[in-house]
Amino acid sequence: MTSTDPRSFLYKPGLLDPDGAQMLARETLRDCDDGELFLQFTASEALAFDDGRLRTADYSREAGFGLRGISGETTGFAHANEISADAIRRAGETLSLLDATTGRPAPPPIGTNRHLYTDESPLDGIAFADKVRLLETIDAAARARDPRVCQVTASLAASWSVVEIVRADGFVANDIRPLVRLNVSIVAEQNGRRETGSFGIGGRRLYDDLFEPPTWNRAIDEALHQALVNMESVAAPAGKCAVLLGPGWPGVLLHEAVGHGLEGDFNRKGTSAFSGRIGERVAAPGVTVVDDGSMPGRRGSLTIDDEGTPTRETVLIEDGILKGYIHDRLNARLMGVEPTGNGRRQNYAHAPMPRMTNTFMKGGNDDPAEMLAGMKDGIYAKSFGGGQVDIVSGKFVFSCTEAYKVENGKLGAPIKGATLIGDGPTVLTQVKGIGNDLALDEGVGVCGKGGQSVPAGVGQPTLLVEGLTVGGTG
Repeated sequence: MTSTDPRSFLYKPGLLDPDGAQMLARETLRDCDDGELFLQFTASEALAFDDGRLRTADYSREAGFGLRGISGETTGFAHANEISADAIRRAGETLSLLDATTGRPAPPPIGTNRHLYTDESPLDGIAFADKVRLLETIDAAARARDPRVCQVTASLAASWSVVEIVRADGFVANDIRPLVRLNVSIVAEQNGRRETGSFGIGGRRLYDDLFEPPTWNRAIDEALHQALVNMESVAAPAGKCAVLLGPGWPGVLLHEAVGHGLEGDFNRKGTSAFSGRIGERVAAPGVTVVDDGSMPGRRGSLTIDDEGTPTRETVLIEDGILKGYIHDRLNARLMGVEPTGNGRRQNYAHAPMPRMTNTFMKGGNDDPAEMLAGMKDGIYAKSFGGGQVDIVSGKFVFSCTEAYKVENGKLGAPIKGATLIGDGPTVLTQVKGIGNDLALDEGVGVCGKGGQSVPAGVGQPTLLVEGLTVGGTG
């Protein structure tokens, strides 16, 4: 599928060429403060091996455009799954309903020549038969690990996307985005009791390392470990207690409970718990939270965002003090600040909005073992599953998929059914220990907002939080 010129998936003879796209952008956006013509081609695949057979083998290709014009605070947007001059011109009629701008149009993004990931397509490098064989091998290896394994689900997913952003001022930027993911889920059964464990890994790269035995064997081991730990679990206690959050994936709690509240649109509208609080203390000393879309190969990374702005590290909270928000172009302009490279959209059929990329808390100086040893009682939460969050207030409920009692400074029995209940702004002030073991997630995160889903990354060091409410049945 990979072409000598990936733009050939966007531009077809007789339908649209690069010069025509620039002309149409000038024509349709001439009376707007800001906006862009967003062109996209995406090829994707998904294979799932379940219960000893190949259950899913999907492959799709689609192309389309989104045309967005902005006048003041008002946005006009139209899209189509046909990239042609005629379709773009028809979409431009939607923008004629906007009031013509009376000021100077917003300046274009700054250009960049960096590359955070390969241009190659992960769909092309490995034959279909080899992908199926890998899933079969994982299934057999997982069942051979332990006689209690009764069900295995292994899946591969990949996409390759070509995007081009064309503006009325002549700015043109493009990006080629690979994305891969391997997931293993295991159900173990003993004495009539069944428990599940899962593990995933991925990022903006090719399939290559996912096919290496050390990688997929680790996925099996982690999923099986979680299932067998849960097999021995007891009912979770309920009440307020100290909670030690593990490094890496537990950063999803930070992402949901705090990160969304730091997005520019909520703060411009005054609906976030962090609105109007820049320069104030919002977290315990030592707490530093950043969003960084410029990390090579990470799942949430982008060379440029979906408006053409290069991504970067944005410090949101530094040593407990609120420093800023993450912005797309619209909210940055209306708030009088610089865009941070966080204008993201699910695909061409959606308008961009401020979204997180890789959001994490930086490491501290505390030894995780000493933090555990200093706890009289509480719980240690190693991994999370689903949760619910009120973005405005930051109130959250998260379920633990692997957690343990802590008794007199030592890990006790694994617990089942534990939920963490609280609100993000309060949790940040209750941090009592920040580990020196910062870890990022393995590359499986998906973030939802406003009906759109985008890949995202999370992370944190081991964190000791006092006074979290734990829901349980014990």
